[in-house]
Amino acid sequence: MTVPSGSAADPWPIRPLLAALVDDTSLLQPRTVAPGVDAVVSRYLAARDGHYGGLVGRLVCPASQLPAVVTELARSAPSRPADLGLVVDTGLGAVPKALSTVFSRSSLLTPSTVECAAPPDVDGIWLERVSEFVPDEVTPVVEPRRPVEGDAEAHEAWLAAIRKVAEHGCTPKIRMGGPRPSDVPTVDDVHSFLQAGLESGAGGISAQGLDRIVREEPNGSGGRGRHGLLNLIVAVARMTGVSASPDPVADALESTDGEGLARELDELPDKAVEQVRTVLPRCGVDPDPVPIADLVALGLLD
Repeated sequence: MTVPSGSAADPWPIRPLLAALVDDTSLLQPRTVAPGVDAVVSRYLAARDGHYGGLVGRLVCPASQLPAVVTELARSAPSRPADLGLVVDTGLGAVPKALSTVFSRSSLLTPSTVECAAPPDVDGIWLERVSEFVPDEVTPVVEPRRPVEGDAEAHEAWLAAIRKVAEHGCTPKIRMGGPRPSDVPTVDDVHSFLQAGLESGAGGISAQGLDRIVREEPNGSGGRGRHGLLNLIVAVARMTGVSASPDPVADALESTDGEGLARELDELPDKAVEQVRTVLPRCGVDPDPVPIADLVALGLLD
């Protein structure tokens, strides 16, 4: 089963498992290495309106860079609005103004999510405040801060915060990578995050910072390896019980067998695919917003 991308430029079919899955999070990279807003917007629109446009999800934008993004989109005159993930980096109080800007430029932008980091002492009152700022048609995404490895008490507090976020109707988020080795969570951390997020909420989870399609192990320099997009999808399928594989969830997160992961996803029935994508609607992938070559090599794209 496939769905058309909706692109204006002779789109190729994208299977539902991957449709609108990959967000462009280039603007979240450190300013010293991030491409300019004009380059990001141009690349995003070209990818979205290209042959594999059906793979492309949101353009993720910090609130501080929203004016520049709006200016560049207006200059580019897109064929349809860009799906926007708004990241709060200027305080919750700036959200109403930012959303007002987005809604007033409906020909350029369609708001999808409002994402923010949770305070260390996140509680129901703060989460209610988030919900008040975010309209019903927009999904609130909250990232509890992952603690330093080895602090058992802080780790339990992190899991409690994830459950609290999910219980209040927000989507919990985890960073799967970043410029520093410490930005990469352990496999155990990712497994614990999935358990806490899925057992507590009716919605899904959010992952950002993936920079591989399939997990890569450390190269001997003391790193943790890099998490893979397919690993996460298979882990969600196993944890929700829709995969026929009897293997543990942790094995999916640790696997470097791209062909095996792809085969397991190929065997998911349509109903299972729908459930997996309900849990995992979008993923932020750095630095390339459309990792086409690897997906083609594994037979997941034609």
